[in-house]
Amino acid sequence: MLPTFVRATPDGTEKGDYLALDLGGTNFRVLHVRVVEEQQKVLKMDSQICAIPQEIMLGPGEQLFDHIAACLSEFLDSQNLKGKTLPLGFTFSFPCEQKDIDKSILIRWTKGFNCSGVEGEDVVRLLREALSPSQDYDIGSVAMVNDTVGTMMSCGYRDQSCEIGMIIGTGTNACYMEEIKNVKRVEGEDGRMCINTEWGGFGDDGSLRDVQTEFDLTVDRNSLNPGVHTFEKMISGMYLGEVVRLVLVKLTEDKLLFDGQVSDALLTPDRFETRFISEIEEEDGGLQNAQDILTALGVSCGPVDSHLVRLVCDTVSSRSARLCAAALATVANRIRLNRRLDHLKTTVGVDGTVYKKHPNFSEELQATVRLLAPGCDITFLVSEDGSGKGAAMVTAVAQRLALQSRLLEDSDGEVDDEEEEEEEEEEED
Repeated sequence: MLPTFVRATPDGTEKGDYLALDLGGTNFRVLHVRVVEEQQKVLKMDSQICAIPQEIMLGPGEQLFDHIAACLSEFLDSQNLKGKTLPLGFTFSFPCEQKDIDKSILIRWTKGFNCSGVEGEDVVRLLREALSPSQDYDIGSVAMVNDTVGTMMSCGYRDQSCEIGMIIGTGTNACYMEEIKNVKRVEGEDGRMCINTEWGGFGDDGSLRDVQTEFDLTVDRNSLNPGVHTFEKMISGMYLGEVVRLVLVKLTEDKLLFDGQVSDALLTPDRFETRFISEIEEEDGGLQNAQDILTALGVSCGPVDSHLVRLVCDTVSSRSARLCAAALATVANRIRLNRRLDHLKTTVGVDGTVYKKHPNFSEELQATVRLLAPGCDITFLVSEDGSGKGAAMVTAVAQRLALQSRLLEDSDGEVDDEEEEEEEEEEED
């Protein structure tokens, strides 16, 4: 669990123009975001997608950040924003050790990147160094953002009681506002800080072994990272389809499905896509979808088979929703107990295709959370572009806190000056 150095959620007074930079794959996005206080809206004014060629992904780090700087310059030029100093929210979706809101050390590259000279370095510093030679534009403060935090913050401007962010899509993660006195890596006793739980790795110590099935163990064994992200492999979109496929193969081998006839396609890992689960569980047309999907996978699927396949899909997706709800209820209960409340009213900002696209997932998750956290009244708010708008909102909140801190220091200085004058007058008397 990692401190994010995000020390507050939006209070509705944030406003202004911001840039957001979202880097996490073979493309990256640059966005111009406007925060409108009167309407409490975060508006995406415009954006641009920039490709990262393979030779840059594998070349020197300096070349990568120069490419980002060039694309950023082109975007600012197209938006007539040059000449303005705009704060930047930087979503950098690689494993990092965050030292402060504007300092983040890359631990290792993933997703096909292997740029030299970046691992172990502060990526904000490398970005600034790439930007500094350009004299035609300037970037103000930079805030590093985790995509889960961005989800919470983008929802937090619309609903100031949003203190939890959750993603359940290809992967899964959550963040929440913790009391600073409980954050051992950060000094201080007052206030709160957003914690990135990295809950996808829950169970890596073996604590979920009692609820893992033979199918979960096979998925883990055949994955690119065995023994890592145990919880994620049980509930997220990257793995649910494969869990279903393994169950269907087992039932077929036991002659309970498809007359015991398994196809080469069904025996191929990852051929049963997670989106098939949503299509099969649709209330209208789901059984026909099951027949069409399985026929395309080379097996003969009769009416009884369709019902059984649908039952398998429902079982796997329901388990995912309930496990996710158990983790979420634990976080909500943690916040309630931290604040010594009998009843907590809070909002969860949510993003991810599993939550948004599956016909029953959100309903089952919410029902289970109500069961497991009866002392918490939780509202769910779907995020709109957390990695873009949320990055801008993290920057806006950081600016608001910095301004408040400066005003407080100035007022303290004025008080100190008055006290010194009084002391001098007393000495003269």
